[in-house]
Amino acid sequence: KTLGIFKNHGYNFEVIPSESPKLTKAIPLKEMGRFRHEGVAFDLENGNVYQTEDRYKGLFYRFIPNEKKNLIKGGKLQALSFQDWRGIDTSNWDNENIVIGKKYRVKWIDLDNVDSHRDDLRIRGRAKGGATFTRGEGIFYSNGVTVFTATNGGRNKAGQIWKYTQNKFDDNGVIELLYESQDTDVLNLPDNIIIAPNGDILLCEDNRGRDRIVGIKSNGRIYYLASNALNNSEFAGLTFSPNGEILFVNIYDPTYTLAIKGPWDLL
Repeated sequence: KTLGIFKNHGYNFEVIPSESPKLTKAIPLKEMGRFRHEGVAFDLENGNVYQTEDRYKGLFYRFIPNEKKNLIKGGKLQALSFQDWRGIDTSNWDNENIVIGKKYRVKWIDLDNVDSHRDDLRIRGRAKGGATFTRGEGIFYSNGVTVFTATNGGRNKAGQIWKYTQNKFDDNGVIELLYESQDTDVLNLPDNIIIAPNGDILLCEDNRGRDRIVGIKSNGRIYYLASNALNNSEFAGLTFSPNGEILFVNIYDPTYTLAIKGPWDLL
């Protein structure tokens, strides 16, 4: 509530990085959708922005801006759908709808009334055929591939890793369930995710115990890079330096930023 006026929440805002800290005017990017935003990933070549939604039966979104790198100018919001199975529930909680490693053809669905005052964008999107994911969180884009986590997906509700590969020819592409945790001791509630310079997937767990930084090789082999020996707070903000030599990661509480040096080709 501000000056007696209630304001809607659930928008993206753009913050321009600068070496000289300054305030940025808070302008809601309403055409990117009003929902429970979690993560965003940018395809700088094409200008598309991919977004996750941290809800049970949330959608996976693509925003196509009217002007590249100028989000305030608006654009078109879409939801990912499976071409051969509209409105599919990908959680695998009750039915194993999704086969690990199988590639499913994608169709993007245009959404309307994206400034959703009733917080029903995901519901209307699914009614139009959008696929639902349970607690979409971490997301990362690299060279035509977007990976993201469904934090409590899978029969054991321990987490899923998804990979969307865009198609250069028809603008749709394919989606694949790369990994689904069958054992919380192996992987438990993945959150932040990146693709490392060597092609491995690195992710942070977010559970109520000792969280780890977990790696996944292209053949599906799991390995462990680090464990939080300080406390039970989560790792977050996983990212590499531009030269790919230093991995930065935060401990959420108390706030620490850690720098982990390679060599990463030995993993």
